[in-house]
Amino acid sequence: MLTSPLLVPLLLAVAGLASWGAARFVRRRRGRTVTALVALLAFLAVPGGGLQLWALAALDSSAVARAVVWRDADVDDWRRFPALPVPAGARTLQLRPGSLPTGVLDEVTPPGGATEDLDALLERTGTQAFLVLRGDELVVERYLHGGNREGTQTSFSVAKSVLSTLVGIAVDRGEIGSLDDPVTAYVPELLDRDEDFTRVTLRSLVTMSSGLRYEEHGLPWSDDSVTYYSPDLRATALSVEIDEAPGLRWHYDNYNPLLVGLVLERATGTPVAQYASEVLWQPLGAEADASWSADSEEHGFAKMESGFNARAVDYARFGYLFAHEGRVGDRQVVPAAWVAEATARDTSTDPAEHYQYWWWVDTEREGRFSARGNKGQYVYVDPTTDVVVVRMGRDHGIDDWPAVLRDVADRVQAAGS
Repeated sequence: MLTSPLLVPLLLAVAGLASWGAARFVRRRRGRTVTALVALLAFLAVPGGGLQLWALAALDSSAVARAVVWRDADVDDWRRFPALPVPAGARTLQLRPGSLPTGVLDEVTPPGGATEDLDALLERTGTQAFLVLRGDELVVERYLHGGNREGTQTSFSVAKSVLSTLVGIAVDRGEIGSLDDPVTAYVPELLDRDEDFTRVTLRSLVTMSSGLRYEEHGLPWSDDSVTYYSPDLRATALSVEIDEAPGLRWHYDNYNPLLVGLVLERATGTPVAQYASEVLWQPLGAEADASWSADSEEHGFAKMESGFNARAVDYARFGYLFAHEGRVGDRQVVPAAWVAEATARDTSTDPAEHYQYWWWVDTEREGRFSARGNKGQYVYVDPTTDVVVVRMGRDHGIDDWPAVLRDVADRVQAAGS
């Protein structure tokens, strides 16, 4: 196959010859005015058409090409990227069918909003799966807009909470020394870029306060786009630059999970998807295999920032694990101390009370927290009342899902008191 630098000028030349030929044909048929119009349109189409043709040919080798063709992220992107298997185990955490008293969740009332019928809300917001777990009872399980019990749901940044959990397990197993280790203890080649990387700790990475440079908006060249679409995410992680000293401010940055993924891979000597299966997905009792989208077939590095895919009911099991201090039956899957630390409302070691180790902290309800992803993917957890709410959808549909999920948990709590 031609390399991208050679392909672009060739395609532009072909498009140029096509426009010249079209102009000559019309000149013979219609006259100068039409000729000029066709030539102008053809000239304007050359760059866009050539770029599109190049992008289609370079999908396996260019983040920009992927952004040009695929554009904004989509819930079906898990079908586009290569899939790394995350097998489930033989033991399944059994969830029983349950129910709530009549009328408890007929409607919801988010703060500052009007009361709305829950089914109508789910319908109009493109929700594909909505589950409420109380203890081991599924008291609500609804699927809409093509969703179903066996369907795969991509989680976008819920993957960060999964990755955070793997880090906690690796620390407990002694594979990672401490969150206070500098990232350069595991990725020393960063020192060749900037000696200040010695100041960037794993803790600053998992709290989004690393001080790394990151531009969130603007396809196709922004950091947001590159960290999502890059076909070589290891190289992308190593291209990061320092913007300011760590610990000064909270700034959402997808280079952070990429670097931590490198650390985890090297510290454990195991690909992250395989490690996730062995230490998390099988022990928590998932009912079905999951997958982790990879950057490309060639490089096979899991999309740490956004690529974990599973059934909605298994996301509920993941929430159950955190609602029960990391324990499932007789298995302590995640250290209880890590669960508490990762979801705490604490600014003693980082600058944001609403965010801890890649978990969002509900500052309106003490002790509650959630994993969140683009397009409105949520795993909302209230350990005090043993309630987990999962929402998966094609898009947000509304601005404030956290308020809706909080209201749902409040209503379930009131029904059980």
